[in-house]
Amino acid sequence: MDVWEALAILAAGFGAGAVNAVVGSGTLFTFPVLLALGYPPITATVSNTIGLAPGSLSGAYGYRRELVGQRGRVLRLGVMSLLGALGGGVLLINLPSEVFERIVPVLIGAACLLIILQPRISAWARARRPARPDGGRLLPFGVLGAGVYAGYFAAAQGIVLMSLLGTAIDDDVQRLNALKNCLAFTVNATAAVFYMVFASPAWEAVALIALGSVLGGYAGASLGRRLKPVALRGLIVAVGLSAAVQLLVDW
Repeated sequence: MDVWEALAILAAGFGAGAVNAVVGSGTLFTFPVLLALGYPPITATVSNTIGLAPGSLSGAYGYRRELVGQRGRVLRLGVMSLLGALGGGVLLINLPSEVFERIVPVLIGAACLLIILQPRISAWARARRPARPDGGRLLPFGVLGAGVYAGYFAAAQGIVLMSLLGTAIDDDVQRLNALKNCLAFTVNATAAVFYMVFASPAWEAVALIALGSVLGGYAGASLGRRLKPVALRGLIVAVGLSAAVQLLVDW
């Protein structure tokens, strides 16, 4: 790896950390760069997941003020994220990727549609039942499914999580984004440990992505807190649709 390649990975890691803290889908910064530099797809996926885990922690720490009073949600949903990440890691190691990769753009598109419709869905739900600060009985299973998806291929997991949380929980979007960051860190850290044991990452790429994502994660959290709910929701949809288009073009 020469200096320019190292700088490219470092810059991609910074961008991924910042976007993950605000929205999600940072994998679409780093994964294509690793592929362009000649890393095999599975090695790129594994190295990317391990490298972005520290950035996820940085983003969650940056939103620590919005996490006040959410300990119960973090623990309840974090367990499901952990189990889902393990399931996704098993899929990546043992199953061919073609079928799952074909449905990823569909999943991202559906998540963006949920985010667009989320205010209307929440208003309709509140009119039919009392507000549920815990999200109801089905939310943990949705988080479990998001964990499986993210453990297999982490692109846009933040968008999927935000669509689930925003639809199921009646709360401020910034607080939900803080919860999303905690769940994403749980998934990334769990998958990272799994891959370090059962896969073969490219450690030089892991180190560069980790450094960039930590710096980017904290910077992204500072930016995201200043966005109004409408602006944050719009940014989530824009990044999600871009991610879906990119994946469709690449595949």
